[in-house]
Amino acid sequence: MSIHAPLILDIQAHSLSAVDRRRLANPLVGGMILFGRNWQSRAQLSDVCADIKSIRPDLLIAVDHEGGRVQRFRTDGFTHLPSMRAIGELWGQDDKGQPGSGVLKACEAATSAGFILASELRACGVDFSFTPVLDLDHGESGVIGDRAFARDPRVVSLLARSLMQGLLQAGMGNCGKHFPGHGAVKADSHVALPVDKRSLKAILADDAQPYRWLTSVLTAVMPAHVIYSKVDSRPAGFSPRWLQDILRGQLGFQGVVCTDDLSMAAARQMDGRTLSYTEAVITALQAGCDLALLCNRSAVNAGAELDEVLDQLAEAQVKGHWLPNEVSEERRLNLLPRSPARPWDELVRSSDYMQALDRLP
Repeated sequence: MSIHAPLILDIQAHSLSAVDRRRLANPLVGGMILFGRNWQSRAQLSDVCADIKSIRPDLLIAVDHEGGRVQRFRTDGFTHLPSMRAIGELWGQDDKGQPGSGVLKACEAATSAGFILASELRACGVDFSFTPVLDLDHGESGVIGDRAFARDPRVVSLLARSLMQGLLQAGMGNCGKHFPGHGAVKADSHVALPVDKRSLKAILADDAQPYRWLTSVLTAVMPAHVIYSKVDSRPAGFSPRWLQDILRGQLGFQGVVCTDDLSMAAARQMDGRTLSYTEAVITALQAGCDLALLCNRSAVNAGAELDEVLDQLAEAQVKGHWLPNEVSEERRLNLLPRSPARPWDELVRSSDYMQALDRLP
C-alpha cells in the first residue's frame, strides 16, 4: 500500500497524553502544530518535542511563528521578533547621503529575523514554521495587516527571499502564504469566507507575483481561505484550478501545498454548505494539497472529532475515495531539517546570532 501521512494535528496541553501518543502514532498523521497553549518554558518545549520524536522521528513539528503579533513563544529567552511591516518600513529609510541604504537595512533585517526565528525554534526541537507571509498590504485586511511586508510585490518578494535565506541558514524550510493573496479582502477568514472579485489577470499581475518570482526557493505554500469568484467558485484550498492548473502548472511550483486550518467553519464552506472535517480534508487532498491542517479540536469531546476523522479517512482510503500519494509524502519528508540544530546555550553565545540581533529594527 502506498504511504501518505497527510494530517497535521494539534495537542491540548504542555505534554502528551496517552490519547495524543496513540493519535500521533497513526500512519495517517504526518505531524503536529504547536500553539501558545502548548508553551510553558524552553525546557518544557524541548521535552515535548523530544517526546513527539520518540513516537515517530518522521513527524513534522510545526508552528505559526512569524514575528509581530503572530509569535507563539515570547518568554524564557525567545527574541521578540518585529512584524514584517516593521521590516518593510526600513526599505525607504535611507541614511543621509547613502541612497539605497534603507533597502540594504531591510534585507539584512529580514535575513536576521529568519535566522533568529529558525535557530531558536530548532534549538528547542521545532522543525518548521509557517512563514513568511507573501500577502500584499492593500490596507484592506485586518487579519493580515502588519503581517505583510509592504504593498509592492517586488518589495515583498525581495524581503521574503531575504527572510527565507535566514531560515535556510538555520536549516529550516519556508511556507509562503496565503496563495494567491489574502491582502485585498476585508473579511477575516477565521470567521467568514472572503470573496475577491478581481480577474485572474489582475491577481496574477499583482498579489500572485511573489509566488511566480519565488517558485524556485519556496519549500511550501499555504492557499488562502478565499473565493476568487471570477476564477473558481471554490476557495483556493479546495480548487484544482488554483492549485494544479495555476500554482503547479502555470507558476511551476514543486513543493508542499498545505491547507490553512480546516477546523474553522468558514474554511469548510463550499458550494453553499459547510463540509464535515473529513469531507474538507479529502476535498483539499483531491484538489492538490499534500497536507491538511486540522487544529483546535483535540480538547473537543476529548478529541473524539479527530479520532472520527482518522477513522473516516482510513475507511475512505480502503474504499478508494481517497488515494495516498507517494509524491506528497516525499514532499512532506523534505520539510524535515537535514542538519543538526545548535544547542541553545551555544547559539546565544555565537557571533552570528548576536550580529543578527543587532540588525533587527
